[in-house]
Amino acid sequence: MLDLIAPFFERLYETTGLNFSPFYDQYDWNRFVEGMWISLKLIACIIAVSLVIGVLGAAAQSSKNRPLRWLVAIYIESFRNTPPIVQLLFFYFALGAITPQVDMGGWYEPVIGSFGWSVIALGIFGGSYNVEIFRSGIEAVPETTVEAAESLGFSGLKTFIYVTLPLAFRICLPALTNNIISLAKTSSLAYVIAVPEITYTLNGIWSDNVNVPEMMILLFLYYIVLVAIIARAMAMLERRLALPGYGQ
Repeated sequence: MLDLIAPFFERLYETTGLNFSPFYDQYDWNRFVEGMWISLKLIACIIAVSLVIGVLGAAAQSSKNRPLRWLVAIYIESFRNTPPIVQLLFFYFALGAITPQVDMGGWYEPVIGSFGWSVIALGIFGGSYNVEIFRSGIEAVPETTVEAAESLGFSGLKTFIYVTLPLAFRICLPALTNNIISLAKTSSLAYVIAVPEITYTLNGIWSDNVNVPEMMILLFLYYIVLVAIIARAMAMLERRLALPGYGQ
């Protein structure tokens, strides 16, 4: 692909001075592709962690165990009331300093690296919002539907897994889409702890080539396209799962 686009961007640089080096320089191209790949992996992991926490937290909030509900409430307030960048720095520098290290034969590596701490910190941050989103969806499921499932012999757990959660998921999809998009954009904060995702990578390229405006345009376009794809995919999922009378 680079062979096809390189002549155009080389001429563009020679005639206008616009230096989009990742599109004609093999080394920068490799860095750019690697940065995009790590960025996509990071976003996928963060969203997955936040969804798991959201479902488990919402289930805990619906339980009759009061201490468990208080613990979830404390978690939500703690992580919604602090900036995600502060949480990221806290996890990486405070908790990272006391986690075990592995002997790599002459030097020590932390068990959890910067990528892992980014997934944990931002996943927990996103999960605090997802708990409330799933809780609102669960509460919107009609009580008569739950009672009908119980009358068919479903246990409380089976009712939650097979009836309440699938309906709640459909109801809360619009709010969930907003939070997933927000998390995709928030993933760029991993740059501050040196995760080599797209922002970090383009920073390295503009530092080497002094082409800050061009790389900022590239970064801007990257997130516009990425968020548009996520929004489109979630809209398709919402239409596919739509049930008359539920969230319509």
